[in-house]
Amino acid sequence: MGEVELSCRAYVKMYLHACLFPRCSINGLLLSSSPAGGPVCVTDCVPLLHSHLSLAPITQLALTQVDVWCSQTQQRIVGYYQANACVSDSNPTPCAMKIADKIFEQFDNAVLLMLDGSKMSSDYRVPPIVMYERKDSKWLLKDKHTIMLRQWEETRAIAGQMLELGDQALLVDFDSHLDDITKDWTNQKLNTKIAELASPANGNI
Repeated sequence: MGEVELSCRAYVKMYLHACLFPRCSINGLLLSSSPAGGPVCVTDCVPLLHSHLSLAPITQLALTQVDVWCSQTQQRIVGYYQANACVSDSNPTPCAMKIADKIFEQFDNAVLLMLDGSKMSSDYRVPPIVMYERKDSKWLLKDKHTIMLRQWEETRAIAGQMLELGDQALLVDFDSHLDDITKDWTNQKLNTKIAELASPANGNI
């Protein structure tokens, strides 16, 4: 596997998901709208759960619905992300590896991304992410130099600004959608706000 690029939208949504449920383990799916082949470009993510991450029926339901939505929007699932409840622990859990394995069956360049809770403050100078790739039937730590987050300073500033404004409250994960099906787990409202903040007109990316 070569380089993996994370978009501003994907990173900000993962960051806000973790900030919305700071005492919980959270997870989600990484999506790409880029053509197959070449570097993996994660263009979006779908926040999934903030409780009972190992509950297989809910995870399977979410995977099925996201897969259908992706086929309608010319996207594909390319990976999985998770943040553990213990901020000092950024190791993949058996649950994380099991879901990542399932994604790998459909996409052989799948990535497993862990958020490092100990580095989640908005003033931290490097992306608080640890990425794994599947080699020889195992998930192994990926060389951090092959992970790109273009315009990191601007992306970090947008994430910090949205957190300061309380915009994490706009985020809807699949868990919240199941509690109230009128809530949009595709997060179009949040996507629009991120795009506005990231537009050249606002002096950002």
